[in-house]
Amino acid sequence: MTGKKVTRRKFVADTGKIGLGVMIVPRHVLGGVGYQAPSDTINFAVVGFGGMGSENALELAKTENLVAFADVDFGFSASKVAEKLKDDQKKDRPEGITLKQKFDKAARYSDFREMLDKQKDIDGIVIATPDHLHAVITKAAMQNGKHVYVQKPLTYSVHEARVLRDLALSNPKIVTQMGNQGHSSDGARLVNEWIQAGIIGPVREVHVWTNRPVVYWPQGVPRPTGSPPPAPPPSPFGNPYSFRYVNQLLASAMGSYPVPPGLHWDLYVGPVAEDVPYHPIYHPFNWRGWINFGVGALGDMGAHLIDHPFWALGLTYPTSIEATSTQWGTMPIPPDPKAAAGSREARGYNKPVSYPVATAVHYQFPARGTQPPVKLNWYDGGLYPPRPDLLPDDVTLKSEGGVIFIGEKGILMNDTYGSNPRLFPIGLTEDAALVPKTYPRITWTHEMNWVKAIKGEAKASSPLEYAAQLTETMLLGIVALRTGQGRKILYDGERMTVTNIPEANQYLTREYRAGWAV
Repeated sequence: MTGKKVTRRKFVADTGKIGLGVMIVPRHVLGGVGYQAPSDTINFAVVGFGGMGSENALELAKTENLVAFADVDFGFSASKVAEKLKDDQKKDRPEGITLKQKFDKAARYSDFREMLDKQKDIDGIVIATPDHLHAVITKAAMQNGKHVYVQKPLTYSVHEARVLRDLALSNPKIVTQMGNQGHSSDGARLVNEWIQAGIIGPVREVHVWTNRPVVYWPQGVPRPTGSPPPAPPPSPFGNPYSFRYVNQLLASAMGSYPVPPGLHWDLYVGPVAEDVPYHPIYHPFNWRGWINFGVGALGDMGAHLIDHPFWALGLTYPTSIEATSTQWGTMPIPPDPKAAAGSREARGYNKPVSYPVATAVHYQFPARGTQPPVKLNWYDGGLYPPRPDLLPDDVTLKSEGGVIFIGEKGILMNDTYGSNPRLFPIGLTEDAALVPKTYPRITWTHEMNWVKAIKGEAKASSPLEYAAQLTETMLLGIVALRTGQGRKILYDGERMTVTNIPEANQYLTREYRAGWAV
């Protein structure tokens, strides 16, 4: 994307200066309302077109040029594009038709690495794959000098978040954005202004909740085995149908499936070191609940919900984290006769494979200047926070989630994506109306904010420098959860180290398949 924009007014003035001299007229000067010159158009590509990738592309394709995409399942990608041709009333959808036209013309690749190697006309790349691939693709794209828009969560692990943040800081000309669209909303800015103006007083406690994954994707379920059901075990209670045996039956009942034609399962698995056989329970979308591919509800919705207190209160690294949950989904690991006597490997054990249905995480953040320490509490899977005393009895906590800031003078609530901020007691609303707008509003979409930043017309709303620290905080909840219930981890953010439980540090990173390490 090159070229300096020439306005109509400047063109007229310049022609007056040169009299009858010859002047070559830039096409966009005479192009009429809505015309955008090719030199002002971004060439973008998408990696992972099936889910949010197609939604992001729908917005970008209105004005920018889709030149290529990479996906391991072309058929699913095409089906998501076809869904956008009609609106809810079955009428033609102009932006969907535009996307379809550009999608059909775009170069297509199964492997993003081949796309980066061969497709030299790409300015920016949207990365919207399952979580486990985000950092691998983003790092490769940035090392190739491409601007990146990365779906949330930014990364699968704390280590990956640090790597991408360092890469962004060392390459300031690369425009980066995480896809937590609520960060560009008016509501988020209003929350910041009210909190920072002291409308509810100093904040020491925040509650955040979501109903994910309930009704969205499965968690707390065993890995499919495809093997015959096991025989009922002996039971001291007279009934063999224990929790463990029911899960063994469920694992067997889900069966086994061949890889569908057109799905490149090996590329889908990507950096995962473990051999994971294909099953339709993983793809599409349901990968979020599986440890190999996603980071659960906290990774999915934390970027939309923890974002607002993290930003408004100026939080950085938590100093301690503890987590509790319902049962993990597991798979049985048989005893290893070669393992050390008395070890879990020698006994056999149940290995976690899918995240619990419901989780609660409690973060402690230190004081920041004159602001007091903050305890931030996360609840998912249908769990709700306790109702604050100042919340009127007739106010319902929305099932889909929200945020409650508890201050010394009152409380502030907002819905998901920072929407609908409101204050209690109601009388605080009069004071809030006098707070000046100190945060510039973004009058276009989150995707177009990224495009305008690439063109030098705006600043990216949620660049990796910010998004990586937010993501790290979210993922530290997963680290605490995997460390074990009833335990609190103490975290040194400057050193990226759990200081009190050494074995917890293994969960800050991951094991990679050869050739895929970040």
